[in-house]
Amino acid sequence: MKVAVTGANGQLGTDLCQTLHNFDVIPFTHADIEIADVVSVREAMLKHNPAIIINTAAYVRVDDCEDKKDKAFSVNALGARNVAVVAQELGARLVHISTDYVFGGEAESRTTPYTEFDTPVPLSIYGKSKLAGENLVRHFCLRHFIVRASGLFGTAGSSGKGGNFIETMLRLARERDELKVVNDQVFSPTYTGDLARKIAQLMATDYYGIFHITNKSDCSWYEFTVEILKLAGITTPVVPITSDQYPQKARRPRYSVLDNSHLRLLGMDDMRPWQEALKDYLVARGHIT
Repeated sequence: MKVAVTGANGQLGTDLCQTLHNFDVIPFTHADIEIADVVSVREAMLKHNPAIIINTAAYVRVDDCEDKKDKAFSVNALGARNVAVVAQELGARLVHISTDYVFGGEAESRTTPYTEFDTPVPLSIYGKSKLAGENLVRHFCLRHFIVRASGLFGTAGSSGKGGNFIETMLRLARERDELKVVNDQVFSPTYTGDLARKIAQLMATDYYGIFHITNKSDCSWYEFTVEILKLAGITTPVVPITSDQYPQKARRPRYSVLDNSHLRLLGMDDMRPWQEALKDYLVARGHIT
């Protein structure tokens, strides 16, 4: 079976290509396909006629999206539409990757995880563009899986961001006397290796719809950093700060924890705690043995 993967050089795309080694995987990077151009998408897909398309391509620089609104919507919304239109034309299943940042705008005081049945209210241009992409996928492709994930980390690093949070914290911890990290943004870290394996299981089913897929448990970015350094054996102090003390152009959700409720209802939620996944990541990257 042929499976096309857009954004194949990103951290999730890389793990998907490795996880799906028993399939005939067709990897597409930005050099191969212009996601915002439906003609480019159609021509690329028609050459291979995949049975499944996994769209991981996205413009993920959250702060830059505020200044580059057109680019954000061109890639994250119209790009998603283009892939959905072509998937429908080919009769292919579509797995579209979205984000926890479609939530967070309705209540600053929320402390309960979001399910797939909650109404998204995004705060940022990035979140709004990703939600628009979700809606277009739902409209144009009948057989779709929309997968929302959170706080992705993978051994390949993010091609769109030039690395990932873990590697940045490890580098800064070796360069600085202390780290200051926000403690009032809570999320669900997700290892792309685990996410890729769950997507591989899900895409073989007929359980179409929206799915939250994250590792179990949640934390703040401060708590995540503390665990990273603890596992890596680095003693650099980490100081918790508020979001107001670390201003960013785009507003982030104070709480964007996702509940894998759809998976759980189907008896498919065996995602492990993020702490276990983080340890495996650090081993895979050679930071610990």
